Amino acid sequence: MKWTAGLYLTGVLVSGFGTTAMWLASGIWVKSLTGSDSLAALTVFALWAPALVGPLLGTVADRMRRRPLMVWSNVAMAALLPTLLWVDSADRVWLLFAVLVLYGIQGTVHEAAEVALAASAVDKRLLGDFNGLRMTVNESVKLVAPLLAAGLFARYGAGPVALLDAATFALAAGVFALMRVREEKPARPASAHWLRDTGEGLRTIRASPVLRPLVLTGSFTMLLAGVNGAAIYAVVDRGLGHSPAYTGVLYAVQGAGSVVAGLTAGPLLRRVTGRTVAAAGLALFALAAGARAVPHDGVALVASAVIGVGLPLVLVAAMTAVQREAPAEAVGRTAATAHTLLFVPNAVALAAGAGLVALVDLRVLLPLLTAAGLAGAVVLATRRTAAVAGTRVGADA
Repeated sequence: MKWTAGLYLTGVLVSGFGTTAMWLASGIWVKSLTGSDSLAALTVFALWAPALVGPLLGTVADRMRRRPLMVWSNVAMAALLPTLLWVDSADRVWLLFAVLVLYGIQGTVHEAAEVALAASAVDKRLLGDFNGLRMTVNESVKLVAPLLAAGLFARYGAGPVALLDAATFALAAGVFALMRVREEKPARPASAHWLRDTGEGLRTIRASPVLRPLVLTGSFTMLLAGVNGAAIYAVVDRGLGHSPAYTGVLYAVQGAGSVVAGLTAGPLLRRVTGRTVAAAGLALFALAAGARAVPHDGVALVASAVIGVGLPLVLVAAMTAVQREAPAEAVGRTAATAHTLLFVPNAVALAAGAGLVALVDLRVLLPLLTAAGLAGAVVLATRRTAAVAGTRVGADA
C-alpha cells in the first residue's frame, strides 16, 4: 500500500509539474504574441472550459478501470503537446487554444479517475490527510515550475516548455503503469443512457446535507478566484510595473502557501467541521485578493501566499466529503460533477473578468472581491440546519 501510494503521489508530482509550467507559459505565450491581457487570461478559460461537461467525462471514469485510464490519457497528451512547436505567430494562436481545450478534457477525466481510485484504496479515516498530502505534492511544484517555465520562456521561447510538459506526461504514464491496485471490473450500468447515468453525481450532491453546502461554497469561491486570476496580468503590469514573466514569481509564492494548506488540511478536518475549514479558506482568499490592489511588491507576495493557503482549504474540504459520501460505484461521476460545479464558475469568471479588467479599476474590482468573499464565509460559518449542525466532514472517522 505504501509503495502504491508513493507511486501515486510521484505521478501527481510529475504531471503537476508539467501542467503548472504549461499553464503559466500559455498565458505568457499569448501575451507575447498578441500583446493582449484579455487573450492571455482566456488561456486559463480554455483549460477549464471542458469542466462544463465534467459529469459526462466522469461517467467515463466510472465505466473503465481507473489506473489504465490514467496511464493512457497521459500517453495521449505526451503525443499531442509537441504540435505546439508550430505556434510561432499571432495567427497560429488558435492551435494553442485548441490544445488547451483538449488538455482540459484530459485533466477532467484524469481528476475523476484519481479521486475515485483514492476513494477505493485509502481508509476513509485517512482521506483528509491523503488529500492534503496530495494537495501538498501537487501544489508544491508551484515553488519551482513557474520560475522554470518563465525562465525557459524568457531564454528559449515557448517550445521547450511544451516539450518539457510532454516529457512529464510520458513519465507520469510510466509511473502510474507501475502501480499495483486491485480494481474490480466496473459494474455494468443499470441503463444504456449515458445522460441518465451522468445525472447520478448531481443527485448525490443535492441529496447530501454534507456535500451540498461545501460544493456550493467551493463554487462561489472559485467564481471569485476566476476574476482574481483574470486580473493577475493587469496587477503585474499596471500595479507593479513588471513584465508578464513576473507572474511566475507570484505563482511560485502561491505554491508555497498551498504546501502549508495541504499539510494542515487533514489535521484540521479531523478536529473541526468541513464547513469551518471551508469558511476559513474563503475568508483568507478574500482578504488576500483585495490586498492585491495595493501597488507594492511585498504586499503582492504576501497576498499570493495567503491565496495559496485559502483556496486549497476550500477544495480539500469539498473533495474529501465527495470521497466519503458518494457511493463507490458513482465516485467518478460525483467527483466530476463536483469538479464542474467548482470550476465552471471559475471558467466563466475568467472570461468575464478578462472584460472587467479592461473596464474597472483594480482598486475597485479587487476590494469588491474581498467584500463578497467575506460575506460568503460568514454565511457558511454561521448558517445551521438540523441536518448539518454538529456534523463533521469526517464524522464517520
